[in-house]
Amino acid sequence: MQNLIKRNSGPNRRSGMEGKTLAEKLAQGEAAREAAQAEPAPLAEEKSEMQSRAPAAPEAGLDDTDTIVAAAKAMRDRYAGGVAPAAAAKTCLIVDDSRVIRKVSSKIALSLGYVPIEAENGEEALARCKKAMPDLVLTDWNMPEMDGITFVAKLRAIPTPKEPVVVFCTSNGEAKDIHDGIAAGADDYIVKPFDEAALKAKLEKLGRG
Repeated sequence: MQNLIKRNSGPNRRSGMEGKTLAEKLAQGEAAREAAQAEPAPLAEEKSEMQSRAPAAPEAGLDDTDTIVAAAKAMRDRYAGGVAPAAAAKTCLIVDDSRVIRKVSSKIALSLGYVPIEAENGEEALARCKKAMPDLVLTDWNMPEMDGITFVAKLRAIPTPKEPVVVFCTSNGEAKDIHDGIAAGADDYIVKPFDEAALKAKLEKLGRG
C-alpha cells in the first residue's frame, strides 16, 4: 500500500514541480523583458550628458549669409575698444637717375606719410608698377633706358583699378614741356628744384597731401 501511494504521488509531485517551474520561467521572462526595456541609470545619465554637450540644431532659415554676418559682428566686437587692423600704407614711386634726388624726394615723401620706393629709370619703374601699382609717382623726364614721357605713357596703358597720381618733377620747365607731360598722362608738374612745401601743396591740390 505504501509503495502504491508513493508510486501514485510521484507523478503528482512531478506535475506540481513542472507547474512551479513554468511559473517561475514566465516570471523570469517578464522580469527579463522589463530589464531589457529599462535603460540602466548610469547609461541614461551618460546619454543625457552627451545630448547636453551636442551642438544645438541650426535654427530654421539659417543660411550662409547669417553665418558670415555673425562672424563679421564677432570680429567687429573683438576690435571694439581695441586696435583695429592697420590700413595698407600709401606708396610713392620715385623715378630719377640721380641717387641724390631720389634720396631727397624719398625723405619728403616719407614726411608726407608715404612709403617711398625708388627706381633709377623708366624701364625699372614700369616693371615695379606692373608688379604692384603705387599710389603716387614722382618722375623725372630725362633718364637713360626709358625717359619720363615714355614711362608715363606706358604706365597709363596698364589696365588697373588703382590709377596712381603722377607728377613730373623735372628741370624741363618750358610751357611746351608741361603740355607734353600732361598730354602723356601726368596729373601735375613741378619744376626742379623744389622743396617739401611746394610738393605738399601740389599733392594737397590733387587730394593726396
